[in-house]
Amino acid sequence: MRLRVGFAGFGAAGRFFHAPFVAAAGMEVAAIASSRKAEIAAVFPDARVVADFDALLAVADLDLVVIVTPNACHVDQVRAALEAGRHVVVDKPATPTRVEAEGLADLADARGLKLGVHHNRRFDSDFLTASRVLGDGVLGEIVALRMNWDRYRPEATGRWRDRAAPASGNLYDLGSHMIDQVLMLVGMPDWVQADVFAQRPGGETDDGFEILMGQGQRRITLGVSLISTAPRDRFRLEGRNGLFRKAGLDCQEDQLRAGLDPLAAGFGEEPEGQWGEIVAPDGSVSRVVPETGRWLTFYERMRQAIEGTGEVPVTMRSAGRTIGLIEAAHAAAREGRRVHLDADGRWS
Repeated sequence: MRLRVGFAGFGAAGRFFHAPFVAAAGMEVAAIASSRKAEIAAVFPDARVVADFDALLAVADLDLVVIVTPNACHVDQVRAALEAGRHVVVDKPATPTRVEAEGLADLADARGLKLGVHHNRRFDSDFLTASRVLGDGVLGEIVALRMNWDRYRPEATGRWRDRAAPASGNLYDLGSHMIDQVLMLVGMPDWVQADVFAQRPGGETDDGFEILMGQGQRRITLGVSLISTAPRDRFRLEGRNGLFRKAGLDCQEDQLRAGLDPLAAGFGEEPEGQWGEIVAPDGSVSRVVPETGRWLTFYERMRQAIEGTGEVPVTMRSAGRTIGLIEAAHAAAREGRRVHLDADGRWS
């Protein structure tokens, strides 16, 4: 019997980043708490639409609740879903603080429930390709990791993402993905310093940042701009024997918005014009055939975890370490200092 899934929220994230993969992973989109009845009927006509989160938890036969509401709602809704006996997936950023993340992880453990955080960017084509290049060792010792996520969105929208609230701003939004990817690629840095800023008129929270982290002799830089008409390289791994560079963003979001099914042939395959390359010390350049992006992997592994045949793909404790680094970066920017981290990412 298929696992039955309920959704809290059905905005762009729910419709494009979550629901298609829940269905493709062999689970049923059974209930949705949303006011978007017509939109839901067009894509999931058999789903039960309920008025609010409390009504969703009252649906008796749900196995998993997926929370894709504004960030400020996450902590209370995750806690309520766990207390109602449901397994949970929550969109990133999972919580405003590491302490809250660890408290929710403890609650899930105490209840014997699975709690996952949707860091789907672990399954981007470019990140998977960078991971492979790093693992192959062709670049030698990595002395610099540079990651950027630039867009041209020069006006604040007025939507909840641009309003001041717990876990708001681009450091929590795109920064959650980027810091998670850093931890997956090279592990915990020794220190962090940061500039976190707002540049767009009308925004109430940060829209850009520049972060520098150190790990022994290695330097890690992360940058986001929402007023860039010519984005920087998305990934750049600089080693003693050469560098890997890659421009452009993973194509899965665009494919989903164009109506392509996650199980369709070619889904997640990057166009050749976006392939990365390795530059050798002599200046010679070789193209790098990319890995196929596969956000579906997250929900396949989540289903297996609930069924008892696998592990949660991204745990709340793992996401909590990312949140802790975001807190450290905010402190570094606010106080104008280098914040030192222990091996588990804790700081003071």
